[in-house]
Amino acid sequence: MSGYWDIPEGTDCARKAWLTGRLGAAIGLLGSAYHIVLFQPDTALQAVQRATTSTVTMATLGAIFGVTTCLSAQIRDAPEDPLNYFIGGCASGSILGARAHSFATGMSACVGLGLVAAFTKIGKKEGWRLVGTPRL
Repeated sequence: MSGYWDIPEGTDCARKAWLTGRLGAAIGLLGSAYHIVLFQPDTALQAVQRATTSTVTMATLGAIFGVTTCLSAQIRDAPEDPLNYFIGGCASGSILGARAHSFATGMSACVGLGLVAAFTKIGKKEGWRLVGTPRL
């Protein structure tokens, strides 16, 4: 996500959607590669279908996240609010639920992805570190 955090919140929504969609596609491609290796398909066509479906789904979720967080920051006029990220994560989770044809999946993914996104934003603002030497 090189450059994502450099773009001010609530601006250049198309670029943010492109960056998050690209990250989602990469994650989808990596995940589908593992899925194909662990659960080998019967034909090469099935392997291509699995890879395509996973990659496109994750790219879509990423792009929706990027656009929603950006638009939420513009509409709410609160660019640094972590709630924008919760809203973006929730929108992505809802799309995941719609794809699965499951309300429970959509609501669970909404809350889960929304919380992960909001805590990511909070951590970025406050300088949290997950790896590296501890600060004393």
